[in-house]
Amino acid sequence: MQKKKFGTRQLTVMAMMTAIAFVVTLICHYVMPPIVEQPPLKLDLKDSIVVMAGFMLGPLPALCITVVVSVIEMLTISSTGPIGLLMNVISTCAFACVASFVYKKVHNKNGAVIALIIGVVAMVVAMLLWNYIATPMYTGAPRAVVAKMLPTVFLPFNAIKGGINMAVTLLIYKPLSLALKKSNLLPSGAAAPAGGKRKLSVGIYILGIVLLVSCVLFALALAKVI
Repeated sequence: MQKKKFGTRQLTVMAMMTAIAFVVTLICHYVMPPIVEQPPLKLDLKDSIVVMAGFMLGPLPALCITVVVSVIEMLTISSTGPIGLLMNVISTCAFACVASFVYKKVHNKNGAVIALIIGVVAMVVAMLLWNYIATPMYTGAPRAVVAKMLPTVFLPFNAIKGGINMAVTLLIYKPLSLALKKSNLLPSGAAAPAGGKRKLSVGIYILGIVLLVSCVLFALALAKVI
């Protein structure tokens, strides 16, 4: 009975996080201007929602949420069709699923930071490869031109995107998970040790704020340069 009850709660959280991720995608699509005009590259904060779901529930739910949100995005607001769908799934999974897997193995605050860093690196590497493969297919740009853009456009853009999603996760994950636990949608974990808990939490929030501000400034600089 307990297992079945937790399964119902898990599905509820997955549905809620899927809805939030799509709403965030809509806001980013219509509100945020592209950092790069050609090809159009916009920041998308849905990865932070997906990785938080992965931290709460595991890599497989993060994968499911990624696919569902990406399909809905393709059918509603995206103009890049199946190629854009594939790129969305690869980008978000490289960040969220990898980070969720690492966090599952190292389940503490330091582990969360390490997991997010590894997720950002995985996403940047994956998107360098897939931008080289897929960008010519939906933009018509010669592959040689795309290759020249990898270090000057795609690398900094994806690093900024990953950094902002990491920062948002550091700032929001703790209060969101606590709210879900109080709502009985997530099981309460074991009590954390008292020593250094507050200091570590403050440090994570400071890291999140500094990272967020730095990435926004880099994004503004990149937009002006390109």
